[in-house]
Amino acid sequence: MAVRMIDPWVNVSMGGPQPDWMIRVKEDYFRAGDEFLQDISEEKLLADMDEAGVEKAVISVGAKNPDARALAFAANHPTRFAYAVTLDPRKLLRELWRLEELVKSQPVVMARVVPFMIDLPPTHPVYYPLYAKCVELDLPLSLNTGIPGPPMPGECQNPMYLDRVCLDFPQLKLCMAHGADPWWGVAIRLMLKYRNLHLMTSAYAPRYLPAELVHFMNTRGQDKILCASDHPVLPMKRVVTEAQALDLRPGVLDKYLFSNAERLFFSDRKPRY
Repeated sequence: MAVRMIDPWVNVSMGGPQPDWMIRVKEDYFRAGDEFLQDISEEKLLADMDEAGVEKAVISVGAKNPDARALAFAANHPTRFAYAVTLDPRKLLRELWRLEELVKSQPVVMARVVPFMIDLPPTHPVYYPLYAKCVELDLPLSLNTGIPGPPMPGECQNPMYLDRVCLDFPQLKLCMAHGADPWWGVAIRLMLKYRNLHLMTSAYAPRYLPAELVHFMNTRGQDKILCASDHPVLPMKRVVTEAQALDLRPGVLDKYLFSNAERLFFSDRKPRY
């Protein structure tokens, strides 16, 4: 079988002024050049996807004033692109109404929160309306876990906080994002405990994945782990190439690159309203 991928974390609007923490992560953590922060055209992204074998990409957009240029990607190429809506849960109903409007008008396949951006753990009450809304919409939610690369708060991204979230919202389809370093063991144990909890290795080069995660991928976690690039932070082609070099059992690579994302993000949704 030819290698195929669904990439659940792709950026097309990273050009222009950036906060200092983004500059620091580019220069100090990834040691990247100007290719790190750029706006990407439809033609360029499609070329990158075709080179890497990526069939679909999930593009990040903000809940407030989403980039109209980014929204044109799916309008022009509906079989290739969908959206993840990044929210600030502190804005409560205003942000949830924005999410609902985008779900109605665009091919939105997940909501997303980056806890280090607000320095509040996922057990904080401001998150709970979002959890309830995602259950109502039958919409998966991505939450960053692990110590972030930027010089920003990291304790709020300890995956252990999701123990309480999964207990309180067992129907919530939840996906940890950007790995879980250095708490991989905690993340694995939680995924064994909760059937609706997953993890994507976005912004984490597959060659550096810990042995305990690769073992989990080969055994009880075959349906739990999703590959993602955070392109152009990590180029899609690099991510796919490094994923192919992992010591995975037959069939696991396709689940990691494609099937798990297809099931979690592109299965028929059943909204509860």
